[in-house]
Amino acid sequence: MSRLATYHAKRDRAATPEPFDAGAPSAGALRYSMQNHDATRLHWDLRLEWDGVLLSWAVTRGPSLDPADKRLAVRTEDHPLPYLTFEGVIPKGQYGAGTVMLWDLGHWRPLDDVEYGLGKGHLRFQLYGRRLTGLWDLVRIKGKPSDRAENWLMVKAEDAAAHQPDPVARYTTSIGTGRDFAAIAADAAPVPPGPAYPLALPKPAEPMLAKLVSDPPEGDDWLHELKIDGYRGMVHLGRGGPVIRTRNGLDWTDRFAPLVPALADLPARSALIDGEIVAGAGAQGFSALQQAITDGGPFGYVAFDLLELDGRNLRARPLTERRAALEELLADVPPLGLIQLSVALPGDGATALAAICAAGGEGIVSKRAGSTYRAGRGDSWRKIKCDRRTAFAIIGWTKSDSPGRPFASLLLASPEGEGWRYRGRVGTGFSTATQADLAARMAPLVRKTAAAKVSRADSRGVTWIEPALMAEIRYAEETSDGILRHASFQGLREDKMPPTAPPAPTPVVRVDRAGKGDSRKIAGVTITNADRVVFPDCGVTKGDLAAYYEAIAPLMLPHCADRPLSLVRLPEGLGGQQFFQKHAGRGFPVQMKTTPVAGEEEPAIYVNAASGLVAGAQMGVVEYHIRGTRRDRTDRPDRLVFDLDPDEGLGFAEVRAAAEDLRDRLAALGMPTWPMVTGGKGIHVVADLKRTASWDTVKLFARTFAHLLASEQPDRYVAVMSKAKREGKIFIDWLRNEPQATAISPFSVRARPGAKVAMPLSWQALAKETSANAYDTSNALTAAPKIAPERAPPVSLERVIRALTGA
Repeated sequence: MSRLATYHAKRDRAATPEPFDAGAPSAGALRYSMQNHDATRLHWDLRLEWDGVLLSWAVTRGPSLDPADKRLAVRTEDHPLPYLTFEGVIPKGQYGAGTVMLWDLGHWRPLDDVEYGLGKGHLRFQLYGRRLTGLWDLVRIKGKPSDRAENWLMVKAEDAAAHQPDPVARYTTSIGTGRDFAAIAADAAPVPPGPAYPLALPKPAEPMLAKLVSDPPEGDDWLHELKIDGYRGMVHLGRGGPVIRTRNGLDWTDRFAPLVPALADLPARSALIDGEIVAGAGAQGFSALQQAITDGGPFGYVAFDLLELDGRNLRARPLTERRAALEELLADVPPLGLIQLSVALPGDGATALAAICAAGGEGIVSKRAGSTYRAGRGDSWRKIKCDRRTAFAIIGWTKSDSPGRPFASLLLASPEGEGWRYRGRVGTGFSTATQADLAARMAPLVRKTAAAKVSRADSRGVTWIEPALMAEIRYAEETSDGILRHASFQGLREDKMPPTAPPAPTPVVRVDRAGKGDSRKIAGVTITNADRVVFPDCGVTKGDLAAYYEAIAPLMLPHCADRPLSLVRLPEGLGGQQFFQKHAGRGFPVQMKTTPVAGEEEPAIYVNAASGLVAGAQMGVVEYHIRGTRRDRTDRPDRLVFDLDPDEGLGFAEVRAAAEDLRDRLAALGMPTWPMVTGGKGIHVVADLKRTASWDTVKLFARTFAHLLASEQPDRYVAVMSKAKREGKIFIDWLRNEPQATAISPFSVRARPGAKVAMPLSWQALAKETSANAYDTSNALTAAPKIAPERAPPVSLERVIRALTGA
């Protein structure tokens, strides 16, 4: 029986304008809409695309953004996909007679298995509409077998989109045509979206660019924004607008057309906004954006600067004033929606970078708070990357021996002076479709000679092309002669034609300045230069570090074995260069293994024996950071971490009391925890989870719980990263609970003076502690058995969520 049989049985195809064709599923993200239906009783119809139909509920009083409101939602028959955008009049005598208004439109993302949720009676999902955004729950009400209707409750969850003005009162016209019920009933002409811009469209403008540097700036006169992985987009509002232009001035309005209606709603007579276009509906990364471009959406826009407003040139104003004007312009856009204001963190750049990298971000863009807006690349904007990503020109390819693969690798170059400089090859990161597309693009660009100087060895078997295609490349580092290491193809940058002469990224220099020293075997691994001092203040050597990891392995491996790892390496010791590494490269020791991770292009690093930890020490690893999942099910986290990070000036007693407060609050929900002092100044509160909840559910719970505590005790806690808001408070860092985010492993050494160690404790032992850095490589092994945490069996997060929500 067709899922649309009930729908068709209730309607007369010849009498109603409603759609009857099944329609085609969306190419990308799942679609959503809500229709305001003026029938026998006014109500709102929720439509969620799933399995070739629209799951449908009639919400009797309309959606509420107050989580305390539980709106009745009556499950109705599945509707055909074209009904998603239906607007019109259903004639009298027909089922559902009345006027239908398209009230909201966008996409949705289920956070758990949909079929399971429908059967269980709890569907949790994210909305990405123009009016409704954020996290929502549909919860079925237990009824009697005789009940004809299947009744659910539609409830807004606590997040940034909650507690906004009532959308039912605020929005009374169609999202598609701008008409009210009377105009729809009269079949009146659509109303153009947005204001009738009285001022001229701003002229195309060259954007201000950030300089790539290795280290974040020092001082308090900087704002630090999250580096966004998308396309630069200059939005022009005015007569004939909105218009979206790339950084090179190309008009890509048609390509990003789904953003235009939302941009047209901004209350400006004219404006020129600078920002970044990203993948929408919860997708992340440059590859996701390229897929969205192929699919025609969805997109999002993150605005970070305002150059012109209502005919006034703001470029000479300081950044802080421009951002204030931009924030006012965006004041009425729905939080977590299509258009967002970038987050700007004031204060110390190193702190901001460390937090972003630990959370799995790309890096930061640091901007002088008082800087004016000047076109081109300067020193007032600086970008610092966690993983290095840069656009390089493709200058050739090598033939593949594998059937179906048009090439094995691409040769890359960057501009240098009047010509090009060879930067090595990339041979990973390509899907079958991407390879076919690249091969077709490269074929007409073939030339006889290389555009750059390439060695004879690297030139063998290469087909050269004109350097006309720019590729986004992620890489770990550069060799001393500028060749990329561990390069991975991310996508073509059609918005970036080869520039004239940008500065090349600063290479990571890894030099062992110490002498050869002695060599010794530890856990079967040869440790070279074992006498080289890693921690000068306490004299701990490379050999000492390797010996510690061998001795602590029986205690540490239960926490970190078979987990994807990130490493902090200090090849020169504590006073030298250090860097964060997520992926293995050539020359990695065999004791450190790799494992594929679903959705990621490069395999992750893991260890499962003492020799793996020791091999890491041999290559300069000091810190081991673990993800909250095991490699056999990377989609199912098995630990939850709250990192309590105190503001400067707060003592350890306040942090300890906060940890005990979290312990008690979580215990009341049925979630036992154990603490860990981090070797710095904070405490981790850790819960062991059954592997039943998804990453989205774990992240949402962590965020909700942290924000709940911060709202209840605002003088004590803060749940946002802003250093300005953290003064005198403890930041409950819930961002560790994401798929690629990591936290320091129990028993890991810290890259800080004193060779401090992150130490797990019992709650009784924590009550006696006076600092978060009392343990180091000299006392951790002997102290650990006396203060070991009492770990309870893993708990079901779903049960804890039910206790929190009362569902």
